[in-house]
Amino acid sequence: MAEAPKAEDITHLPTDQLQGLEYCIDSNPSWGEAIALGFQHYILSLGTAVMIPSFLVPLMGGTSVRVVQTLLFVQGINTFLQTLFGTRLPVVIGGSWAFMVPILSIIHDPSLAAIGDDHMRFLATMRSIQGALIVASSVQIILGYSQLWAICSRFFSPVGMVPVIALVGFGLFDRGFPVVGRCVEFGIPMLILFIAFSQYLKQFQPKHMPILERFALLLTIALIWAYAHLLTVSGAYKHHPEQTQMHCRTDKADLISAAPWIKIPYPLQWGAPTFEAGQAFGMMAAVLVSLVESTGAYQAAARLASATPPPAHVLSRGIGWQGIGILLSGLFGTATGSTVSVENIGMMGSTLVGSRRVIQISAGFMIFFSILGKFGALFASIPFPIFAAVYCVLFGFVASVGLSFLQFTNMNSMRNLFIVGVSFFLGLSIPEYFREYTAGALHGPSHTKAEWFNDFVNTVFFSSPTVALMVSVFLDNTLELKDSAKDRGMPWWARFRAFKGDSRNEEFYTLPFNLNRFFPPS
Repeated sequence: MAEAPKAEDITHLPTDQLQGLEYCIDSNPSWGEAIALGFQHYILSLGTAVMIPSFLVPLMGGTSVRVVQTLLFVQGINTFLQTLFGTRLPVVIGGSWAFMVPILSIIHDPSLAAIGDDHMRFLATMRSIQGALIVASSVQIILGYSQLWAICSRFFSPVGMVPVIALVGFGLFDRGFPVVGRCVEFGIPMLILFIAFSQYLKQFQPKHMPILERFALLLTIALIWAYAHLLTVSGAYKHHPEQTQMHCRTDKADLISAAPWIKIPYPLQWGAPTFEAGQAFGMMAAVLVSLVESTGAYQAAARLASATPPPAHVLSRGIGWQGIGILLSGLFGTATGSTVSVENIGMMGSTLVGSRRVIQISAGFMIFFSILGKFGALFASIPFPIFAAVYCVLFGFVASVGLSFLQFTNMNSMRNLFIVGVSFFLGLSIPEYFREYTAGALHGPSHTKAEWFNDFVNTVFFSSPTVALMVSVFLDNTLELKDSAKDRGMPWWARFRAFKGDSRNEEFYTLPFNLNRFFPPS
């Protein structure tokens, strides 16, 4: 009869920080490697930065080139501010899909749609979006700097945050393989090559340098982009439908020819913003969704940067700076708000580099190439299915980081199994219902005469992490709460709430330039 295995052979002790990372939040690779890694993060951030304006701006009656440049410029500024004064985690603050519902509502506003001249309609619509973003940004600024979000975070626990963090990644499933499938001839090779380079061939290290593991994205994008261009110039898409050509051709976007050589974006470049209460209220829902999604993303980023979970006041401080970022988006006119870039968090896990300096260098690239329009447009012409193939890996990586928080909870507890399972299912199922309903009826399930109310409800329930947060936090704080602290993971979680609760917090989250003298941590 076989001997029963020992407990230590079948269990793994929980660890506060992920093991196996080459560089954590405050350790840095050599300058040459850091610059190359920063450029890689910049290339990755282009996917969303180009995709959002390419979808929205034509509906507004304009061309997307200058808006892409503006979004990248503001993205660089916001990333630098967040890594320097916000949470100080190595996160890219990029454009957000959470703002789609209220922005599309503004675009289809009858008073704007009635403008005959396309350019004038674009300017009027952009100014309306700017006004709504400027007003709505106050939600995050107030919740962040007043420390109200820190107070709200007292209701969070590991078991309640698992669905939220995981669905920050899983909730973006429609940005993955459905987009790869639009151009499978190079989308699938990109997915296979990226996995092969970053995982199976990572032991190949010439001169003891893990080139394939560290720079898998740059190498695979270069190879597949060249292959896609070869297909384009050889006429492979000549007789394909226009939609296929738009997704697959490398010369489709006219980005390079339309981009200026040098152009510095500046505030109010589209004119004075216009303000309407209904539009601003609908936009506030998107700001709240961005807040929830970023809260989950910050927790994932902290883990992949080998840092401790951000203390409550640091998390709130980061939300405040993110509100400043949305204000800047409104002032400059980026056509969308901002949130934490999930794909760039996943890239830290893929490269095993969670260095803050690398992300700050990538912010420099964003600003530099947004000013040098032609060069930025060249990189921005990479077909979307190439990015989507990488998203399939990186979004999954972030989702699995969320699942890793289960190690601090008791998953033999029926209470916890119920909370996690129901939160996951409803977090996926409710937004899917809203998506399917909208695709069929061409409007959301909330369809009253009050457009601001429709925008608010439809925006909130389109977001998987937001639905998961509402369900999981409610259940976690109302279901058998009295005797479940240990099962919920609170003994581990509680010591990271306060800045002085763990000695490592000072190393990771202290403000630079001795600013903690003026803003003492709570």
